[in-house]
Amino acid sequence: MFTLIAYIIIGLIGGSIAKAIMPGEEGGGWVATAALGAFGALLAGWLGQLIFDSSYHGIFSIRGLIFSVVGAVIILTVQGWLKKRKA
Repeated sequence: MFTLIAYIIIGLIGGSIAKAIMPGEEGGGWVATAALGAFGALLAGWLGQLIFDSSYHGIFSIRGLIFSVVGAVIILTVQGWLKKRKA
């Protein structure tokens, strides 16, 4: 239960930072922002393990926040590229 709450809190903070770094027309309220940050943390943790062979333990840390922001920025970048291709 604590892990889920930590993902929501860190995801909300990380997603908010990522949206501030890459402002755009992405809608959504705090739920979408928290989901963006949580998925960003999962994506960055998976990529870090795949590329750097690093382990990712504990979301509720500075490392978890950094992973969340980096992953969310990657997601926002890909989302922006996809929107430009469709337009």
